[in-house]
Amino acid sequence: MANFLTNTPKNTAKSQKRLGRGYGSGKGGHTSGRGQKGQKTRKKIPLLFTGTKTKKSLIQRLPKLRGKGKFKSLNTKPLIIQLNELNKFKPGSEVTLEAMVQIGLIKHEPARKRGVKILNQGQLTKKLQVLVPVSQSVKEKIEAIGGEVIT
Repeated sequence: MANFLTNTPKNTAKSQKRLGRGYGSGKGGHTSGRGQKGQKTRKKIPLLFTGTKTKKSLIQRLPKLRGKGKFKSLNTKPLIIQLNELNKFKPGSEVTLEAMVQIGLIKHEPARKRGVKILNQGQLTKKLQVLVPVSQSVKEKIEAIGGEVIT
């Protein structure tokens, strides 16, 4: 019997102390390692608590979306350009976002963020190579004149 007890391996892993489970647990009894009195001894403090009554928490200080549009998507629609505005280009030229900015049809920053789409209003008189999104009817008009739409 004595031989068996001496050959058993040692258990070096200690189990974690379980707080508030009586004196025998090593962290039990009166205050269970939380000190005496005060807010932290009674409950957990919320994550966003800032420490005073007068100062609002971070979430409350952030701006809110107000009004009718608060449930609308933040994705905005592309800038609309009418077909007749493309007559400002020289015949045979490429219609790109940068070219529209140079001519002055659109501003660079909103066009870069939202994109551009050409819709069907008016007539096109020049043969152009269009490299921006267009509606189906505009595509048909451009190709009828002899222009080209590349998507």
